[in-house]
Amino acid sequence: MPDRLQKLSAFEKIGYSLGDAAANFVWVTLVTFQLQFYTDTLAITAAAAAWVLLLSRFWDAFFDPLMGAIADRTQTRWGKFRPWILWTTLPWAVMMVVAYTVPGFGGTGKIIFACVTNILLMTVYSANNTPYSALTGVMTADVNDRTSLSSYRFVAAILAGLVVGGFTLPLVAKFGQGNSARGWQITMGLWAMVCIVFFLITFLTVRERILPDPRQRSSVKQDMGDLLKNSTWIAMFLFTLVHLTSHVMRSGAMPYYFKYDVNRDSLFAFLKSWGLTSFAAGGSDGGIWHSLLNKFGLIVDPQMTNLPDVGYSLWSMSSQAFTVIGIICATWLAIRFGKKAVVIAGFTGAAVFIALFFFVRGDAIWTIFLCDWARALCYAPTIPLVWAMFADVADYAEWTTGRRATGMIYASVVFGLKAGVGLGVFLQGQLLSLVGYAPLNSSQLLAGAQQSTRVQWGIRMIVSVIPAGLFLVCAVCAIGYKINKKLNIQIQDELAERRKQYVLIASGMSPMTAE
Repeated sequence: MPDRLQKLSAFEKIGYSLGDAAANFVWVTLVTFQLQFYTDTLAITAAAAAWVLLLSRFWDAFFDPLMGAIADRTQTRWGKFRPWILWTTLPWAVMMVVAYTVPGFGGTGKIIFACVTNILLMTVYSANNTPYSALTGVMTADVNDRTSLSSYRFVAAILAGLVVGGFTLPLVAKFGQGNSARGWQITMGLWAMVCIVFFLITFLTVRERILPDPRQRSSVKQDMGDLLKNSTWIAMFLFTLVHLTSHVMRSGAMPYYFKYDVNRDSLFAFLKSWGLTSFAAGGSDGGIWHSLLNKFGLIVDPQMTNLPDVGYSLWSMSSQAFTVIGIICATWLAIRFGKKAVVIAGFTGAAVFIALFFFVRGDAIWTIFLCDWARALCYAPTIPLVWAMFADVADYAEWTTGRRATGMIYASVVFGLKAGVGLGVFLQGQLLSLVGYAPLNSSQLLAGAQQSTRVQWGIRMIVSVIPAGLFLVCAVCAIGYKINKKLNIQIQDELAERRKQYVLIASGMSPMTAE
């Protein structure tokens, strides 16, 4: 069978997808809750937390390309990339817990602890996720199968994100019983055990099939030079950097939005209509289902101390559900219109609905939810397509240079992701500090305390106008991506012929003899 027509089984796609589901237990927590953990639990200022997360990315600038080069040059009986999933499983689990532990240090000691543990966690993340992501480019050469593989991956990732976004804060409150430090440590320990199981399944189920030219010889310097000359890679790297900056800024600000901008009385009435309030707080006794949700902290307690957390969790999980619907449509949309066109349209549409958040009143709860569901449907199909596009960039690089550096290309993606996280959280923290943000505890909120109009306006800007503008920048970057549907097919056909020769060379036969 020609190399480009290899098809993956659903079993292997599911096994592969669990690796990114595991990664999302760290990634979604980092993107959504890291700043809030630092400011409200570790008790360092928003400005200090922002600098911690930004400075940590300077280490990533060195380590991520190094990890890509190491992965490209790894040789084991399991392949180049697959063994790294196994080797990093235990360190990953340990650092998940340590990074969300509150030490008995003073202010400066806590800042240093946060910086060191964040660097170590992200180092393990790179050592795991760079090779994992590169597997997309070596498991199959079929462009549609890659899109399908990415769709499986991101359905699993979104479902994991639904669990993390929906259950983390309620579980922290449930396990902590007023001690958020204890709640965070137990919750992250639970997520770490899930990650161990998922990574082991991924390692056991996937296989690497695409090999580089056995005669290929290149240095790290040459790999980097190839990247910098690759205009499609430059467009996608800038796209990733801006995309994650926007996404992280908005996602991290949404818990603040629900806590300080959304009207508490309107939110309570909305949650009551969904059956998510306790009997003592005016809700109804919903039986077994109600009791089960209450065990996970998804019912508003009688004192209403967790009202913003339950509201945020419902918003997060419902938006993730619409995201899954959009991801399922991604393969069909890509085949019909091409990946590039879908990404441009998706980001433009999402920008419109994100911008609308600025004009929505805090008591218009249904409008808040409907706007985000529409955003999710526009944005979701782009999620797997962007990662499939990076596999196409690796093919384009091989097609133009004769050298394949899949690990290096995906290392640059992971660095772009983490640099975007650092910039997003940094900008979010600096903007909150600029408008005068200071946290309010549950007792203050119950007593009627509110953030100033200036702080509420700042939070609303961070979840609406600023990320909407950055999404439009992403759409412009995607226009500069030159691999359209026609060129993609041409590249795959020509590379398939070359790879037939690679197999003959690797087996010791001369291509001329085989003919």
